[in-house]
Amino acid sequence: METVYAGIDVSKAMIDVAITGEKEVQSFSNNEVGVMELVSYLKIKSPVLTIAEATGGLEKLLAGYLTEAGLQLAIVNPKRVRDFAKAKGKLAKTDNIDAHIMAEFALDIKPIVRPLADKDTEEIKAIMVRRHQVREMITAERNRLYLSNIAVKPSIEEHIEWMKNQLKDIDKNLEDQIKKSPIWKEKDALLRSVPGVGKITSITLMGSLPELGRLNRKEIASLVGVAPVNRDSGTMRGRRTILGGRARVRTRLYMAALSATKYNPVIKEYYNHLLKLGKAKKVALTACMRKLLTILNAMVKNNQKWQCKTI
Repeated sequence: METVYAGIDVSKAMIDVAITGEKEVQSFSNNEVGVMELVSYLKIKSPVLTIAEATGGLEKLLAGYLTEAGLQLAIVNPKRVRDFAKAKGKLAKTDNIDAHIMAEFALDIKPIVRPLADKDTEEIKAIMVRRHQVREMITAERNRLYLSNIAVKPSIEEHIEWMKNQLKDIDKNLEDQIKKSPIWKEKDALLRSVPGVGKITSITLMGSLPELGRLNRKEIASLVGVAPVNRDSGTMRGRRTILGGRARVRTRLYMAALSATKYNPVIKEYYNHLLKLGKAKKVALTACMRKLLTILNAMVKNNQKWQCKTI
């Protein structure tokens, strides 16, 4: 029997499915009935791997049903798929074309199937996203306040105070979510035992990086986007830079590393060591982010709290 792969294009209303070696694309409604029909269809086709793009949450219903049915599903970054399509000279974009492109992507690239986040993780992640949104709105209102006419300043100030209270409620909700789960509580205590890692960094790592402790140090660094990428061609040797990854995790990791260079003896020593070697501060701090992530990854993998060790 020929090995087949499936590509799924998800929109708000419809789900389009392409199977390698077949021209026809099957369409299903993006609701429980449609997804159940899709699962039955895929079970008949028996793809070794199915891929779908991350579409801001529209893929969650589909992912849950496919995983429950025991089908191998990989959720991929849409940019990777579009770059793949461009590399193959396929510039047109329709739902049918996208589904076929993703089936080809699955066949050629074979992306890694990662475990879906559990219910508690999804809830924490949703609260963290909302926290980020509220903080952005507070910043936007503060910028408006600086330039606004005196006639509207009271309204903006009132809105800022309201959002600050919202932020307090969100933070309390986060604390409550962690306390009600023994596993989350234990993991939070483990992560926060590291000097430089505070509450928000810990929660961000737990909610947005469920792979922490499951991958090796190179894989986790690449996933977050703190692994150096070569820029070499011919005789030219370019500067190594970090690229891609999970921006929100990387931002929190940056703040943690910045704090760790002052209060964490291991990271502080490593940072000063790199500066003495002539590394630029930004390069040294990026290296510290990677080292801190490696330490956290090993701690979670071994379920071991922070132990101060020299480099």
